Amino acid sequence: MSSVAVLTPESFAEHRSGLKDQEMTGCVPEDEAYIPTYLEAFPPLPEKGAPGEKTGEPASAWGGKIRPIKASVITQVFHVPLEERRYKDNSQFGEGEEAKVCLDIMQRTGAHIELSLAKDQGLSIMVTGKLESVMKARKEIVARLQTQASATVAIPKEHHRFVIGKNGEKLQELELKTATKIAIPRPDDPSANIRITGTKEGIEKARHEILLISAEQDKRAVERLCLEKAFHPFIAGAHNRLVQELSQETGARISIPPPSLPRDEIVITGEKEAVALALSRIRAIYDDKKRKTTTISVEVKKSQHKYIIGPKGNTLQEILETTGVSVEMPPLDSGSETIILRGEPDKLGPALTQVYAKAKSVMVVEVTAPAWLHRFIIGKKGQNIGRITQQLPRVHIEFTDGEERISLEGPTAEVEQAQAQIQEIIKDLVSTHTLSQSVINRIKEQYKVSVRIPQDSERSGLVRIEGDPKGVQLARRELIEMVQRMENERTKDLIVEQKLHRSIIGQKGEKIKEVRDKFPEVIINFPDPSQKSDIVQLRGPKNEVEKCGKFLQKIIADLIENSFSLSVPIFKQFHKNIIGKGGANIKKIREETNTKIDLPTENSNSEMIVITGKKSNCEAARDRILSIQRELANIKEAEVAIPARLHNSLIGSKGCLVRSIMEDCSGVHIHFPSEGSGSDKVTIRGPVGEVEKAKKQLLQLAEEKQVNNFTAELQAKPEYHKFLIGRGGANIRRVRDKTGARIIFPSPDDTEQELITIVGKEEAVRQAQKELECLVKNLVVTTLHYSFGQMFVILSWMFYFSCIFKDSMVSQVSVEVAIPQRYHRAIMGPKGCRIQLITREHEVQIKFPERDDSLAESRKIRKYAEFVAPKCDIITIAGRAEKCEPAKAALLALVPITEDVEVSYELHRYIIGQKGSGIRKMMEEYEVNIWVPQPEKQLDVIKVTGLVANMVRAKQGLLDRVKELQAEQADRALRSFKVILSVDPKFHPKIIGRKGAVISQIRKDHDVSIQFPDKGDEQQVCDAIVILGYERNVEEASQAIQQLVAEWQEMVSRDVHLDPRTHARIIGARGKAIRKLMEEFKVDIRFPQPGSDEPDKVAVTGLPEAVDNAIDHLLNLEEEYVIDDSSGGPAKGFVVLDAPWNAAGNKAPDMSSAEDFPTFGMGVAPKQASAWGPKKF
Repeated sequence: MSSVAVLTPESFAEHRSGLKDQEMTGCVPEDEAYIPTYLEAFPPLPEKGAPGEKTGEPASAWGGKIRPIKASVITQVFHVPLEERRYKDNSQFGEGEEAKVCLDIMQRTGAHIELSLAKDQGLSIMVTGKLESVMKARKEIVARLQTQASATVAIPKEHHRFVIGKNGEKLQELELKTATKIAIPRPDDPSANIRITGTKEGIEKARHEILLISAEQDKRAVERLCLEKAFHPFIAGAHNRLVQELSQETGARISIPPPSLPRDEIVITGEKEAVALALSRIRAIYDDKKRKTTTISVEVKKSQHKYIIGPKGNTLQEILETTGVSVEMPPLDSGSETIILRGEPDKLGPALTQVYAKAKSVMVVEVTAPAWLHRFIIGKKGQNIGRITQQLPRVHIEFTDGEERISLEGPTAEVEQAQAQIQEIIKDLVSTHTLSQSVINRIKEQYKVSVRIPQDSERSGLVRIEGDPKGVQLARRELIEMVQRMENERTKDLIVEQKLHRSIIGQKGEKIKEVRDKFPEVIINFPDPSQKSDIVQLRGPKNEVEKCGKFLQKIIADLIENSFSLSVPIFKQFHKNIIGKGGANIKKIREETNTKIDLPTENSNSEMIVITGKKSNCEAARDRILSIQRELANIKEAEVAIPARLHNSLIGSKGCLVRSIMEDCSGVHIHFPSEGSGSDKVTIRGPVGEVEKAKKQLLQLAEEKQVNNFTAELQAKPEYHKFLIGRGGANIRRVRDKTGARIIFPSPDDTEQELITIVGKEEAVRQAQKELECLVKNLVVTTLHYSFGQMFVILSWMFYFSCIFKDSMVSQVSVEVAIPQRYHRAIMGPKGCRIQLITREHEVQIKFPERDDSLAESRKIRKYAEFVAPKCDIITIAGRAEKCEPAKAALLALVPITEDVEVSYELHRYIIGQKGSGIRKMMEEYEVNIWVPQPEKQLDVIKVTGLVANMVRAKQGLLDRVKELQAEQADRALRSFKVILSVDPKFHPKIIGRKGAVISQIRKDHDVSIQFPDKGDEQQVCDAIVILGYERNVEEASQAIQQLVAEWQEMVSRDVHLDPRTHARIIGARGKAIRKLMEEFKVDIRFPQPGSDEPDKVAVTGLPEAVDNAIDHLLNLEEEYVIDDSSGGPAKGFVVLDAPWNAAGNKAPDMSSAEDFPTFGMGVAPKQASAWGPKKF
């Protein structure tokens, strides 16, 4: 039997508030019909367990599962075979060059590298770190530990930019991914070859990726269509909607030049089929509009054109949208006032009406007012003018400084209202406000006089003053001074660099406050920093404005003069001596030289001290600071004369050479003159001993550079250069290796094409010069003509090879092979690899003819005549007789054949795949070319071209793909069975269920697609539910929905009135009681919302019999709870079952006991075990 514990309600008020059920419609306090257990009321905290422990218990009520954090460190392992290892000295593994290289890479990239030697003497490398570091480390390891190979891949020049990508990102990603170096020729280089350097595996990956990029671009097309500019608006449509729809429908990108650009060219880009479709659609629109449209011209004032155009041309677009007429406006910078309307004749009238309406919709009016009166019209902080713009927000009011006019622009009616209001303000100001009523009243009281100001209708400028003669004279003088001051007011703009504004204003505005105090009648306005304006505005009495302007210009001149800056390198250890005790030294220098001196912070590595002020003062401060350093460290300064042409070589790449000297000679600074100055003087500053050491090293390095920079020149005809260089640079490399000199041949852009330059040590240069002169003397050009069919071969040889050449030619024969030139590229293979293989295997030479593109027409003419192979089809094989025939057979075996494969037109786009991926994959897999006809031809044939050996596999693969697609088509047809159910819309939410639970379950059970009508779509039938899928599944799903609807149609809904005081108890804690009741009677019970007009009305929905039973039960509960509440018994408090203090031998805790409820920080030894468990402090 369970025990019951009673606590006071007050102690658990907060806990009870946390048990409110958020899903119930009414307020839910404690349920007396249901008593929770102790564990339900007080859920335990989660127990600490092993990380992988699974208790099988439900999740704790106090928290959920914490998602694991993914590690940012990755590990990659790769293998370098023995034959590709750069360092193969196995006796020093772990201590040789490989270990040094890895250590350097780890320092540079931050990745961790481990090396191990495999049984096959290959190298296993494991790299650990962040992804970016690992990728960089891998690239460097491959480059430095693995032997490098290189290869070239030829793709069209226009595809190179797609390999590079935006800002070179694609190229960098490709290099990291393949661990290779990819060199792409410059745009001005005619070569289309891309060079890839790296491992064989990396080269193959990079080559494959580059060819994929090129193949992707091959499928794209660009069309440029020149159409009259006047018809571009009809093609673009209003607000560019028509061209956007065309782009979406065709998939092509259409670029129409903006109206401001005088170009007729429309550019269409995208896949070939999409471009062709878009091109035909645009031409159709153009032809239709050109045939149907006509034009009319109208004259409209130039000032009104901008209102016809509208903001961003929106008005023109509105006219085009509503009438279909294009309005052509003359350029804004031209003087023409003619506007041309182009459209269909019946629509030109409405369009012309709109043009005139827009032209007259806005007007510009000028109101005359004295310039000195403008600020009074605007009012304090813009109050007067702000009141007008708030009432008439579409009116733009513009005041022009120095001019007696105010411009108003906006809708005609509103401009007229604004004009009337401003004129009224001007009248008031001229009549009374210029001499404001407060001023007049002050004068009356002060001088005891009567002042009469004439009315506007009197058109008089006389002011009458009556009173005591002395008072009248004083009042008259003050009024005249006031008028003179107003008339004398003017505005002046000063041009001051924005960077000086803060210096003029000063800290917290102190400096500008002094200026304003000196010229109190002048208003000084600085522009907002965000405007980046250099204009400072002065406003006030003319004389005072002039004086203030001169004063500010003097301040600006001083600021510019004092802004000279100088940097002085001072050794870090002497900074404290320059500052002095308590800053005495630096303060003295600042005061005496009147400069600003800034030293770097203590934790900075910089040694530069920055001096700011006048140039002469800065130089004086620099000399004093340098003298302190010389006194402290015995600093010496020396100058060395070194030719200016050697300066760059002495500095080295990024200053590495000169920096090494400064690091070796501690405390030395070496300063080279600026480039282009022509000075030979190099300054060395530092401690005496170190300066001499640095000077010696610098002169020694300069001498070495001078010796190695000896130059000699040699003259040789340009046609000899390639023979001097030799095949693959063999001849020139031999001379370089033998002498050590560097030989430079002229580039195509050089003017002196015969000049060869030799650079290096004098002895090496002289020796190389002799070698080259000997080669030039022995070089002759022998032109030999040997008739190989109709081909002439011109060879250039050295004379001592001529005998060998003559002997070999005796046994040479030539064989002609006729192969159509369209197959020549396929026969050659990538980079000519197939031809190179035949020439090596059979020891022959193969000559391909020049390409002749004009042959296509002549082939058509001779279609039925006897065929004679043209020159462009003849391939010549030269070599020994016994070698030529096998070579010919090998060559013919490379001729591709073409076969047709019958494939239904509907399947072509599935074979091509998304962006050509499907057909590209098949071509790469079977090494053939697959041609799919254009969509508009609707042919059922696909052509496959390739070598005989590959054709069988390619055809079979294509047919297998067709079978797969046909099976998919059949399956799609079966899945497309559709049934439309008509269901009353009031049942749709119930069919969907809460958060789609019911409809999701039906879809899952029957594997169908169910679509409900859109609420906002008026064209759809509002009660139609569409079910798609296999026929059997669709019928089962339809029956399930109909069954649900039938059940709901039988249900009824009735209202019962229950005392609101009993609602919470009927619902129960967290709604458990009401849920139990709804499950028992199979009904739905809804309680009223808080604040409802009928707080006692409860709705019960379900089958009639179940609803009656549920209502009877609810009424019984109401009666029972009302009787309980009216009994007036004592409150039972908060009740729980199975409390620990009700167990055998335990008692409830005493809340007044310090032992059971100790104070924080006071430990009390337990006297006995408590029902709450061991105490923890």
